[in-house]
Amino acid sequence: MKRLLLGLAFLLCARLAAAEAPSADALFAATLAGSDDRPVALAQWRGTPLIVNFWARWCGPCRTEIPELIKLRQQYRAKGLEVLGIAIEDKVEGVRDFAKAYEMDYPILVAKDKGLPLMQALGNAKMGLPFTVAVDRQGKLVVIKMGGIKGDELVAAAEAALK
Repeated sequence: MKRLLLGLAFLLCARLAAAEAPSADALFAATLAGSDDRPVALAQWRGTPLIVNFWARWCGPCRTEIPELIKLRQQYRAKGLEVLGIAIEDKVEGVRDFAKAYEMDYPILVAKDKGLPLMQALGNAKMGLPFTVAVDRQGKLVVIKMGGIKGDELVAAAEAALK
């Protein structure tokens, strides 16, 4: 009887956790600034497997991830995966120059005042950087990673997004 009660309690907690799991809806509802400072609606990527990396120029671990993200995009782009970089910054010019210097060949968006609330809506309660999510074709968050992400973790996230 005790096992049964513990099992039922576990299932209830798992269902509650699943019900409270973050959704990618906030991502696709957002409009951020492009590198030309024009509005870019993220809804255009709905239905596309995505790796979305939140970063900032001043963030050391964010800089370390950039070559891995470039490599990942090259490796999986033909399979339909897209990598998006969302800079938690206010000024487009600095981000644009930084992206050029680091040869970031994936779309870079500037969050301005929408960045922290967007990260929070995607499951980053501490709003720390770097922060990466993977979204599958159905628009479901399949990976949420707070902190630095390494090559093998990115590959696993890409594979999860492509399923």
